[in-house]
This record gives sequence, structure tokens and C-alpha cells, in this order.
Amino acid sequence: MNILYFSFYFEPDLCAGSFRNTPLVEALAAQLSAGDHIHVVTTQPNRYKTFQVQALFHEEKRTESGCRITIDRVAIPTHTSGFVDQARSFVAYYYKALRQVRRNRYDLVFASSSRLFTAFLGARVARSRRIPLSLDIRDLFRETILEILKNPVGRWGLDFVLRGIETYTFGYARHINLVSEGFRNYFDSYKQAHYTYHTNGIDDAFLAQPAHTNRDPSQPLTLVYAGNIGEGQGLHKIIPQAARRLGNAYRFIVVGDGGAMSKLLEAMKTEVVFNVEVRNPVSRNELIALYQRADYLFVHLNDLEAFKRVLPSKLFEYGATSKPIVAGVAGYARSFLLKYVDNCLVFNPGDVDSMVEQLRAQTPVYRSRDEFREQFQRKTIMRELAKTVLQTAEKRSETENPSLVLSQ
Repeated sequence: MNILYFSFYFEPDLCAGSFRNTPLVEALAAQLSAGDHIHVVTTQPNRYKTFQVQALFHEEKRTESGCRITIDRVAIPTHTSGFVDQARSFVAYYYKALRQVRRNRYDLVFASSSRLFTAFLGARVARSRRIPLSLDIRDLFRETILEILKNPVGRWGLDFVLRGIETYTFGYARHINLVSEGFRNYFDSYKQAHYTYHTNGIDDAFLAQPAHTNRDPSQPLTLVYAGNIGEGQGLHKIIPQAARRLGNAYRFIVVGDGGAMSKLLEAMKTEVVFNVEVRNPVSRNELIALYQRADYLFVHLNDLEAFKRVLPSKLFEYGATSKPIVAGVAGYARSFLLKYVDNCLVFNPGDVDSMVEQLRAQTPVYRSRDEFREQFQRKTIMRELAKTVLQTAEKRSETENPSLVLSQ
């Protein structure tokens, strides 16, 4: 079996897409054998402009099962997570990816996508070759971007285009995995697909982390956020304002980069706060050490209807610790926290008053979340998702011809 695997992010990039797709490829390979092949077509690491690492453009490896994995990483223009520069980067990935695969034969196309267009790339190749398509959908791009876009004419035109892309893409997929059950009713019209709901999970690096370190009572209480700093997180609407209200008894450490960084820095100036420290992205080992020194772990989503469906991958990292989680989330993410994750301070997005009141009303308590850690191990989740993906390939109809080569 030959599997074509599209992911815009892959190891050694630092982001949720990379952390999800790298172990999924390993899980697929473990269930295949000698003679089978997975061809990963991805990009050179590009998630954060302030954290760059070079990787091999072409890599070949064999797993213990004998399965061969080929990884081709294409170079794309640098971006700062803005809409226009990300679009330019994807266009480069799209055409370079098509060139990478044009002479190869595949039995299945798999695409993991948060911004729709990697899924569209997968559908383009799968439709052209009349082979099954399996999708892993990590976000609802059309719904999110239309809510952020303010120009009504631009929103109407973009909606028309994106609906067509969604129909072309989702309407062909044999299998669609959704990382959040909050996405479920969005896909009601695509009846032909088999659906699964395998979430993100906890990586071994976080499961192996040591117990929390004892805090120095003479130091301020520290809240740590690590991840993307974009419109979706809306950190500029909550952290500077909360930092001013909480005063020097509290300190925020923000680790990451993204398109809304300038808004966060400007809001810090407006609020005249000096208890917020912004750092560039760091390696996972450094991140785990930072989590251990924190008093609280912070997550926030912007106050948009689209974000009521999502389930941030950050919750799984945080849930693996014993630290209290301070979460400004609504919708499905709120329900998930209340059901599965204890020791949380939950408030509505942007509600500074509620956040400040809850923090002041308690001191941090550290409690191990053993049941959560057991239930949401990444390896287990990826193993189950890999089974479904392979079943999708095995169930292809006799009328499909996997040997048909895409003409470019």
C-alpha cells in the first residue's frame, strides 16, 4: 500500500499540527509492513518566524515493521501568520507539492488540515486519481475567517469561494476525522463520509514530566501562556487588562509568536503594565521546565461564535500537569474542561472581571490528573485514528483505479 500524506506542518516544526502529524505517521507505519510506503509531503519548518530550524529536504527511513517512510519538505516564503502572507506560503506549498507527487502512484490520500487548503490539495490529487481521500480536520477555516473579516462585500465574495472549496473537498472524502465534536453539525450535509472524533492528545514528553516544583512564596504568582499569538487567541484583549488589575502580586509569561503580537505589545503599552513578559518560542524541553515553574497555566480564545466549536490542543498539554488551568473559553471547549479536567478556573472570553475575581479568591492548588492523562494519551488516540485511515484505503471500490497518474 502506498499512502500519500499531506501536512503543512511536520517535525521538527513547533506547533500543534506538527505534534499531531508526526506521531500519526508513526502510528500508520507501525500498522503497515515491508512493501508498504508512506510519502509525507510537507514544508520546511515555518510556524514561527522567531524560531527557525533547518530540516532535510528529503528523508528516507524504515520502521521496525519494515514500512518505508519518505519525507519531502518544500521551501516556502516566510510569513508572520498574516492572512496574505500565509496565503502566499500555501500557494507555494500547493504547486511544489503537486510537482513532488506527479509521477508517483498511491492507494490513498490523507490530508491533515486546519486552514482548509491542505485538505483541498488532498482532494485535488485524490479526485484526479480517483482514489480514496481521508481527512483530519483541525479547524473550521471558513467560519473563522468570515467572522474575523469586517468588510461585508469581501466577506460575501470570500464566503462564495470558500463554500465551493469546502464542497469540492469535503464532498469527496471517504473518511473525515474531526478533532472537536463541536464541529459535528457543520458537516451534516456531507453524508457520504464516515466520521470519527479523535481529539488531540498528550505526548510522551508531557506524560514523563516530573512533579511540580515548590514555589517561592516571596515571588509573584506566575501565569504562563505558550503558543500562537493570533486573532484566534485574543490575548491582547485579556492579558494586559488583567495584569493591570492584578498588580505586581501576579506575573504573566507569554511564550510564542504570531500575527497579533503587535496588538498584544500595543495593549501592554496602553495599560502601562510591567508584569507581563513576552518571550520567543522555545523547545519542548524548555517549555516543560517553564510549566513546572508556573503557578497557573493560561489559555484564551477570542470572543467569536466560531471558537465555540473548537478544542484547543493546548488543553491537553496543560491537563497533563498538576497545575491549575485558567481558561477563557466558551462552547465545546468549556464543556470539555468541565467534564474531563479538574482544578480549572473557567471564565467567558474577554471577561477580565471574572478572571481577576477567581484568581484573587484562591491560592494555587496542585493536583495530579491521572485519569485524564490515561484517557488522552496521544499514542493511543493516533493508533485508533491510524486504524480508521487504513480501513478507508482497504474499502475502496473496484471501480477506482489507483494506478491512474495525475497529469500536471
